[in-house]
Amino acid sequence: MRRSLALLIAIGALVAPAGSAASKPVPRTSLPAIERQVMCVTCKIPLNVAQSPQADRERAFIQSLIDQGDSEAQVKRALIGQYGSTVLGLPAAHGFDLAAYLVPLAVVLALLVTLALLLPSWRRRARASSGPVAPAAPLSASEAARLESDLARFD
Repeated sequence: MRRSLALLIAIGALVAPAGSAASKPVPRTSLPAIERQVMCVTCKIPLNVAQSPQADRERAFIQSLIDQGDSEAQVKRALIGQYGSTVLGLPAAHGFDLAAYLVPLAVVLALLVTLALLLPSWRRRARASSGPVAPAAPLSASEAARLESDLARFD
């Protein structure tokens, strides 16, 4: 009996957090969160710093969508439908716009691979060209005295 009761309590503890997480309301988006991600279609600057009548109209449109209970994705879709894809601060992550993310990454990777391939040969060439270092000729007594006096001035 105790064993089955302990088993039921353990199962209840495992199931309760999952059930309560599912019943939590989805967090609503806010105007500042959207403003950072979209652009003023007239000014071509982020909406959160734009100060124009068009920016005010966009903010009012976004606020009305938020008041209706739309999520962030729904607000963005409505903005694209109203103003076009130029309203988004970042290009879409699909289709041709995906190149805006992939091309810089490919260039950096290509440069790293090129550097990794060329660096060993550059090092070998540098070692081969330097060869053995010849010992320096000893200083004469007058040169040594002059060197000591020059160094003494800087101390």
